[in-house]
Amino acid sequence: MEKKNIDWSNLGFGYLQTDYSYVSNYRDGAWDEGGLTEDHTVTLNECAGVLQYAQTVFEGLKAYTTDDGHIVTFRPDLNDERLAASAARLEIPVLPKGRFLEAVTKVVAANAAYVPPYGSGATLYVRPYIFGSNAVIGVKPADEYQFRILCTPVGPYFKGGAKPITIRVSDFDRAAPHGTGNIKAGLNYAMSLHAIVTAHREGYDENLYLDPGTRTKVEETGGANFLFITKDNKVVTPKSDSILPSITRRSLMHVAQEYLGLQVEQREVYLDEVKDFAECGLCGTAAVISPVGKIVDHGREICFPSGMDEMGPVTKKLYDTLTGIQMGRIEAPEGWIHVIA
Repeated sequence: MEKKNIDWSNLGFGYLQTDYSYVSNYRDGAWDEGGLTEDHTVTLNECAGVLQYAQTVFEGLKAYTTDDGHIVTFRPDLNDERLAASAARLEIPVLPKGRFLEAVTKVVAANAAYVPPYGSGATLYVRPYIFGSNAVIGVKPADEYQFRILCTPVGPYFKGGAKPITIRVSDFDRAAPHGTGNIKAGLNYAMSLHAIVTAHREGYDENLYLDPGTRTKVEETGGANFLFITKDNKVVTPKSDSILPSITRRSLMHVAQEYLGLQVEQREVYLDEVKDFAECGLCGTAAVISPVGKIVDHGREICFPSGMDEMGPVTKKLYDTLTGIQMGRIEAPEGWIHVIA
């Protein structure tokens, strides 16, 4: 199959329209069969539930061209589970069993010409989302919903290599206790926009959010989970009921233990102990791991021994192993790779 005439090596991380999207509607208490569409516009009533009360949830995953030429996605079953949990939390009807994977497979296959070639560093980003679509003026769940998937080819998150970033401890809370921090709701990301804009204005790349109850424990950033490496090479990630269950983080913990033979631990991580770690990274779909070189806590600098020039050695092994699995260079655990073409 002939690929589109795109300069893959110069793609940014932005939106480039592809040929097809996927759409399904929920009306009269049931989801329709859904299917592909070439119409990339959404027309809504001015009083639609998503516009009035932010009733929307979403996911993010990627399609890759592997070393042997197949088009695959990585652990889409976990995206399916997380979307269902997010939908249930916001009183959005859950998709029929099997629909998510069917829809992802259809839309990626239809846009195969936009899946970047192996070795280009680029991938096809896949964004499934559901939103309340009918008019709602009283504060209540919508009666009708639309499930859509858009695709867009994106370049590597890091151009020129993954250089460690500097982040700050935020004065804002990302989520409320017993709130929606553990689901992928659009409203969570809206809450983070002011914090990230002000962080960038002050010269920082990201925010470190503390737990909203005591503000003593590390939670996550606006869009990624934390991963720490101790000086004796143990991999530690924060544990909290208001952290989004990152698929990348869970995969990295498995890779650390089963592929690299490292000890792993998910537990509460106190801000006071961060200075004692050897390495730090942010993990998520976009970059896999973004290395952190420095955390600034209201003027107090916490500098990691791994430095500001490159990924720490353990973080690099984790990154190389997981991306090797995703790209087909390393054998994957059973069920991790979903072959589309």
